Amino acid sequence: MEKGLFLTFEGGEGAGKSTIIQMLLKDLEAAGLQVMYTREPGGIDIAEQIRSVILSTANVNMDGRTEALLYAAARRQHLVEKVIPALEQGAIILCDRFVDSSLAYQGYARGLGIEEVLSINLFAIDGLMPDRTLYLKVDPEVGLQRIQENETREVNRLDLEHLDFHRQVYEGYELLCERFPERIVSVDANRSLDEVFIDVRDIVRSLCLQVQGE
Repeated sequence: MEKGLFLTFEGGEGAGKSTIIQMLLKDLEAAGLQVMYTREPGGIDIAEQIRSVILSTANVNMDGRTEALLYAAARRQHLVEKVIPALEQGAIILCDRFVDSSLAYQGYARGLGIEEVLSINLFAIDGLMPDRTLYLKVDPEVGLQRIQENETREVNRLDLEHLDFHRQVYEGYELLCERFPERIVSVDANRSLDEVFIDVRDIVRSLCLQVQGE
């Protein structure tokens, strides 16, 4: 594959993103494709340090704008150090969260404004948007219930938000799906992991074939 493919995965808390991505990673590797997993915030040392500040349950008093700026800073470093070099090598990038998370969480749910947060992030990413974004759409009540039932999942600061906040995140993602229909593909994540994975796998395989044919 001569051209890289930048795929991002979005969704509210408990959507099953991380598990689905790991299942997809194994599937693509088994098919002999050059694939790389990463996450936001994080993926490289500097961004992981910023992640620990953002998600720490000790930082419940963090200002919304501070939060948005920290996400954008981590995102920039992550792109420069990891994502861009991998794309230049022709890799398929599976990234757990990207710009849309900031737009839904800080822009809409925190009330900072989608346009304002988008402006911060356009500066950070310097125009590098995903080739496709898979949005795992889960009802907030379902997602939070999954988190409560998963004893192995680490609880972070966002998990402590009230249900109304997560409903706002859901609404924010719905607005983004309407705004970027050519990029964002919505997948019903209220179903079982196997059902969701089959849909995601088929979408990604089709995208990989398209890139190979270019």
